Order: sequence, then C-alpha cells, then structure tokens
Amino acid sequence: MPTGNSAPQLSVTILGSGTSQGVPMIGCRCAVCRSTDPRDNRTRSSIFLATPLAKILVDTTPDLRQQSLREGLDHLDAVLFTHPHADHLMGFDDLRRFCEIEGGPLPIYGSEATLAQVERTFPYAFNPRNKVPGYVHVVPRIITGPFELGGVEITPLPVPHGAVSTLGFLFAHGGRKRLAYLSDCASVPETVRATVAGTEVLIIDGLRDKPHPTHLTVSGAVEAALAIGAQKSFLTHQTHEKSHVDRVRQLPAGIDVTYDGMKLDFELS
Repeated sequence: MPTGNSAPQLSVTILGSGTSQGVPMIGCRCAVCRSTDPRDNRTRSSIFLATPLAKILVDTTPDLRQQSLREGLDHLDAVLFTHPHADHLMGFDDLRRFCEIEGGPLPIYGSEATLAQVERTFPYAFNPRNKVPGYVHVVPRIITGPFELGGVEITPLPVPHGAVSTLGFLFAHGGRKRLAYLSDCASVPETVRATVAGTEVLIIDGLRDKPHPTHLTVSGAVEAALAIGAQKSFLTHQTHEKSHVDRVRQLPAGIDVTYDGMKLDFELS
C-alpha cells in the first residue's frame, strides 16, 4: 500500500482515468465537462509503473504526449498493451521520442491478436530494414503467460470486452500481489477473481451507472471489487456522468475513484 519512506518502491501513476472520448467531451456543456475540479479532467485510461529497475507504460492513448509532459516521463523500458482499441492505441507514434532518447527499439508486449493489429496499424515501426532515426521502432513480444519486468512479476488477466478479449494485469513482487489493473471489461470471470483475490490495490473499469455492452457499470465494478477483496479499490475509465466528488460520495468504504496524476507507492521489501 502507499508508503512515505525512502525504501525502494514500485510507483504507479494514473496517466489517464477517462473513457474513450475523454472528459471534458467535445461540444459538451454539462456540469462535469465545465468543472474546475482537476479530478474531473479525465484523459484516456492508462497507467505508468516505475521500479528501480524499469519504467513500464500500459497502453499508448491518444493523450500520451500530454500525459508524458504532465508527469515528466522521459524514459521507457517497455510498453504493455491491454487491447488495440483506438483509445488505448492511437498515441503509439508518440513512442518515437522515447525510442530517440534511448537510441534503440522499444519492447512492446500484448496478446498475439493485439500485436498483430498494432503492426497492421503502424507497419513502419516493425520494419527492421528501415530504422529511420527519430521514428518508432519496436520489438514485439507476445504474452503467453506470466513474465517479469524490472523485478515485477506480471500475470496477464484475460477479460471479456465486447467482441475482443482484453488483458488486465496483476503486478506482484516478492510473492505479494501489489496491483491488479482491469481497465476495460464487461465482467470479471471467476478465474480472474481467484487470481487477483487479496491484492493490495485493485483498479477496475467502472464506466457509468447505465448498462453498457462492453464495460462494467459502477455497481458491477463495486460487486467485483468487494468479491476480490483488495485492501483498496479504485474505479477508472469514467465518463462525464458524475463528478469525482459525487461519484466518490456514492461508493462504499474502501472503494474510491482514480484521477489523472494520482500516485500509488508500494515499498519493495
């Protein structure tokens, strides 16, 4: 859980907490879209993890440049992709600056189907014969099971998301389940619930109150969070339906809402 000491840490930053259109939405004059509370400014959903050994990005949203500048990101060791929908992919070309800084290709991780879609969309990044300086160059790595990056054990969590299967991720260290991230899901299968049960922190899709065919409602997310039993749970991928303050007010104890720039630090003991 969050800690204030100087021990080595896993630090997690919420780069974006919003749904596919972001908040404020273009052309919308609702109270949330006009809100002056910075927690109501929700860029597309993404997180960034940092350990003493690695810097890891989850998804390349259309807001990646803005998110990187806001949080001062200047180094990446790997990118994990949950799925290839536009709101989680279309900032991909902004990886060019990270490749330029590092002077080499960037490993990207995802399911076979996701990486195939990324290559179809951005074929130039996968061409080893045409490494133009200043452009994106990647090394695709298909996720087939648990793997390790920067001392963190990462377990893929397949969850349904409409016509596609999304990967959530469980991040563990030293055998302790630190964070489960389920950004886009219509439900949480029992196998996934069992895998992440008792994690310290859960971040879970809680789109809105009204049912949606590919996302959990707030009530569905709350039910899943209570069943999983994390020490602390947060909803993410929020629409403009309710302000941060109003949404938090409706939630039970132990469940909160992410916001852009929120940070969680875990001591690596």
